[in-house]
Amino acid sequence: MRRLFRTHATEICLLAVIVLIGAFLSFATPRFSTLGNAFDLLNISSVNIIFAVGLLVVLIAGGIDISFAVAASVVQYVTALILGQAGGGGWASGLLIAGGIGTLLGAFNAFLIHRFKIISIVVTIATFNIYFGLLMFFTRGVSIYTLPDWWTERIILYEREMADGSWAEIRLPVLVMAICVAATWFLIRHTTTGRQLYAFGDNPEGARRFGISIGAMQFIAFGWLGLMAGIGGLIQAHYAQEVVPNALYGRELDVLAAAVLGGARLGGGKGSVLGCVLGVLLISITQNGLNLMGVSPFAFKMIIGAIILVAITLSNSRIDKLLPIVKNERRRR
Repeated sequence: MRRLFRTHATEICLLAVIVLIGAFLSFATPRFSTLGNAFDLLNISSVNIIFAVGLLVVLIAGGIDISFAVAASVVQYVTALILGQAGGGGWASGLLIAGGIGTLLGAFNAFLIHRFKIISIVVTIATFNIYFGLLMFFTRGVSIYTLPDWWTERIILYEREMADGSWAEIRLPVLVMAICVAATWFLIRHTTTGRQLYAFGDNPEGARRFGISIGAMQFIAFGWLGLMAGIGGLIQAHYAQEVVPNALYGRELDVLAAAVLGGARLGGGKGSVLGCVLGVLLISITQNGLNLMGVSPFAFKMIIGAIILVAITLSNSRIDKLLPIVKNERRRR
């Protein structure tokens, strides 16, 4: 038991906090603990979880990217234009186009970082503004409401009628999210590339001396995030049934806070998919509960700021230094 706690302290703590917050919100507002609200939370959180597992790979590799949400917006718009010219397409072509464009945008970030030796946050601040500026310039802020039928048709995986006559539904975004989570988990935990990403993020110079290609790690990490951003953008448009150029603007801070809160270290070499998912769910549950209680959305922004501050503090401090049970166990040994 103690060994499990030592190796998964962050995830266990997050799960405990989620349970406590959930219990409080269940008493504070009866609507929170309904099955319909739980399914809605899962559907709504799917895109952020897709983004978060992509960002996790970049954080593990010692980088940081704040341009992915805007890149997803670019992917949405360009994919819609291409499919419009191609006669509509289908899910296979949509995912291929969106994933391909997203990967290219991520690779562009990696190219700038590797070629010009610029720290990743500076590069992604620049590309954030470039992507968003180009998108708003060419679209003039005009949304696309006419999308192919396959893109807007709701695909329900599971549904159940509630006592009040409403329906609780789990939709396609949840399935796509589960696939992205599983793929990321397999990449970082069960491949040589994943082990190299951890090694590179923890000690770049040592990894280089060991023969790990710095350029390859950067292109894989940022390319993977680009792929997840492309897929997430496509799914967001499917969920909203429209393409709005600035719909995802600002989403990057929520996702970054969730990823770091889930145990990903700003500095590389640490992070888990489970912690990342729990971090997103914690933030989503908090926002959902505050909305149901009628709390101002500005209060949620303050909470997000506090979460980022706490998460960064925890990422710079070993969790076992903050948890006496682990410290005492190590002293016994």
